[in-house]
Amino acid sequence: MTDADSRQIPLPATLLERAEALTAGPDRAILGITGAPGAGKSTIAEALVRHLNQHEEVAVLVPMDGFHLADVELARLGRADRKGAIDTFDGHGYLALLRRLRSECRHVVYAPGFERTLEQPISGSIPVLPQHRLVITEGNYLLVDSAPWREVRAELAQVWYCHIPAELRRQRLLDRHIRFGKDPEYAAQWIRAVDDPNARLVEPTRDHADLVLGEDGVVPSDVRHSAPLT
Repeated sequence: MTDADSRQIPLPATLLERAEALTAGPDRAILGITGAPGAGKSTIAEALVRHLNQHEEVAVLVPMDGFHLADVELARLGRADRKGAIDTFDGHGYLALLRRLRSECRHVVYAPGFERTLEQPISGSIPVLPQHRLVITEGNYLLVDSAPWREVRAELAQVWYCHIPAELRRQRLLDRHIRFGKDPEYAAQWIRAVDDPNARLVEPTRDHADLVLGEDGVVPSDVRHSAPLT
């Protein structure tokens, strides 16, 4: 399950047309939605799936969050206090799934989801059916240039980067952490210690995206000149 909130954002026709075109090819395509934590990736991805499936179910959302390492493994590795950092995911497993989704189109492929209320991945919870012409996957690290993540890009037909002002992103994260049970003070500390470093890693990758999306879904003309994250 994703953690997108109830905002129903209107997506520009140009984005919808791009997504629709990806469903029309001879082979299944994968569209990546990336950006810093709290940038609106889940909201945009879910809006796209709803639009594409209005008349026929042709798209499915497979979030990268399904490849969070379980808490017991994070504890063993000494990384529980950095859950969400790039080395707290099974990157090789995620890459292997993307390759399966592209090559195994004649039978159901089961993907893991992520249950936000439990903060745990749930194995086999997302069925990707033969009828699904487009898989939309969203996550922070789709364009990061380190192993194994640098190989992810080759599996994606397009990658769109979500960009919003840092303060708005932090406020969304604070609201989300509180909504799912964190104390406000602890949530603010988590943002400073975990989410912001993750954002600083991800921010430079927007230069490698096919599109950069602003808060309202429009490609902002000045996004590449925005102030760096602090």
